[in-house]
Amino acid sequence: MADEERAAPVANVPLPQGPAERTFLVVVDDTPEMHVALRFAARRALRTNGRVALLYVMEPAEFRHWLGVEERMRAERREEAERVLQGLAAEINAVGARMPILHVREGKPAEEILRLIEEEPSISILVLGAGTEKKGPGPLVSSLAGKMSGRFPIPITVVPGTLTDSQIDELT
Repeated sequence: MADEERAAPVANVPLPQGPAERTFLVVVDDTPEMHVALRFAARRALRTNGRVALLYVMEPAEFRHWLGVEERMRAERREEAERVLQGLAAEINAVGARMPILHVREGKPAEEILRLIEEEPSISILVLGAGTEKKGPGPLVSSLAGKMSGRFPIPITVVPGTLTDSQIDELT
């Protein structure tokens, strides 16, 4: 074979990679259905060798009279967010999933969810728990899976808030 017929060496060509790590995002709040979404996400992450990301969104401070007081209130909310996230991380570890990625943001939940998803390309699925009250599935599910769903950049999994741990385990 002549020199000009030989294939050029394959240099600087990236090798094929396995599938990207799947990250399941759960928005933290104080509702019972959030715990259902958390367990579902942790079980799915365990089964798919993925991870869970937890997002705690703090409401913006409304006390603007004295900067020092506002900063102290923000610091207290941040400490509470970190305490809650550490407790939820322990729940995820109890399921056997890897340590979750923890995020704390300040702002409106829907806006912060979208901003985080845009900033973190590894987040591939948003997992929400549907409310169990007669008022509907809850404001976050109504907003994200309803009004905003057409422009949402990743799939949204809505888990019925009435599922038990054993039912979740059977599904995942």
